[in-house]
Amino acid sequence: MRRARTLTAGGLLLLMAGALTLPGGGAMASGESTEAESAGAAAAQEMSASPVRYYSPFEVDVLVEGRPLDEYPARGRRYVEATEGSEYELLVRNPLPVRVAVALSVDGLNTIDARRSSSWDSSKWLIEPYQTIRINGWQTSSSRARRFYFTTERDSYASKLGRKSDLGVITAVFYRENTSRPYPVVPRVERGEDDGGARPRMEEQKSADSSARTNRAESATRGARPPVVAPQSDDEYAATGIGRAVEHQVSFVNLDLERRPAAEVTIRYEYRAALYKLGVLPHPRPREDTLRRRERARGFEDPRFCPEP
Repeated sequence: MRRARTLTAGGLLLLMAGALTLPGGGAMASGESTEAESAGAAAAQEMSASPVRYYSPFEVDVLVEGRPLDEYPARGRRYVEATEGSEYELLVRNPLPVRVAVALSVDGLNTIDARRSSSWDSSKWLIEPYQTIRINGWQTSSSRARRFYFTTERDSYASKLGRKSDLGVITAVFYRENTSRPYPVVPRVERGEDDGGARPRMEEQKSADSSARTNRAESATRGARPPVVAPQSDDEYAATGIGRAVEHQVSFVNLDLERRPAAEVTIRYEYRAALYKLGVLPHPRPREDTLRRRERARGFEDPRFCPEP
């Protein structure tokens, strides 16, 4: 079991797991070398070999202008199309009747402190039962964040920190609160007009949104030709920048977590040109070469009169 400090603010909760609570109430910074730390590392290695106990459906959506991006399943992963310069936010959902903490990273950097570590040792966001949170930027203080936006590798936040080995990936690892009983929280429901039954409104909306995104993704993958675009150059792949400052208040709380992750969600994002290269999207029809068309030109085709334009 692990007791960790968490931050809470304006409906959003932030879990800080950077220190271990020791017997007697003392605290040890995670960077210090002690026997307790060695034992913790051994326990972490042992747990990493254990299967993850998954609950469903933990979900993460990438939102641009408030709308979730279409997801394209391919190569055993989920992909979304990035648009250079667009700000985005992450919508993270807890489907359980207990609180969960989520270690959330973008481009391999923790969204709270920009550190690189294991998910267990990472600072985490806390989500109340059946709730969702929106994370729209890098948390730079207890009252401010700076927005995520799609940009090039060279302009990315990770590149500025000298940590560009994991660009183009968003990962969320969920941990359940260690509690003997669930919180008495019930999802909001509405009475159905046709069947007289009650169904969770959140589940209906999520199902409808998911179906719509799936249909659009399948249509783009199987459907007719996508629009012809001017792709980025080969060295201009998608990454996440550190943008404008926005207010985002947080504060600390304490929480005990189960050691084993409940779920992990990973999303890859790329510009359209890279999605073509990976085979995630079908290649657009090539444009006709203008010079070849001109070489096929003939002087006479039909001896009749000139047609009306």
